[in-house]
Amino acid sequence: MASTFMAPTFNLLSSNINRSSSGYRRPDCNHRRYHAVTMKGEKPLEELYNVRVERQVSPKRLEELGVSKWSVWKTGKCRLPWDWHVDQLVYIEEGEVRVVPDGSKKYMQFVAGDLVLYPKWFEADLWFNGPYQERYRFRAYGDDY
Repeated sequence: MASTFMAPTFNLLSSNINRSSSGYRRPDCNHRRYHAVTMKGEKPLEELYNVRVERQVSPKRLEELGVSKWSVWKTGKCRLPWDWHVDQLVYIEEGEVRVVPDGSKKYMQFVAGDLVLYPKWFEADLWFNGPYQERYRFRAYGDDY
């Protein structure tokens, strides 16, 4: 059985990653910035499924994207099977979601303040543990983020 350690997630637009001098942080770090991966050299789920995420997005970045004009979606505690027919950009305003890709036993976790780009044709179960609110926008052909 593989051991786990905490590794930084990938920024949507930048490859610069803040790391401690040892390269990784301790497992008790803030879950908003890190996720568990195995030491077998497996890629993070975000990379495997081409899900891109920016953590703790700045107000300036939100303004650049026009997030305040996007559609709002809310839910409570539930499980929702979902598939994306187009790219979707989501800004999580409240709560958290666990995203379990179709056929996987592992999950990605996104929380309030995260900006997530789900790719076209991605299929997953979304698990919401309480009140959740997001702003979303579907990506049209030719849109840039």
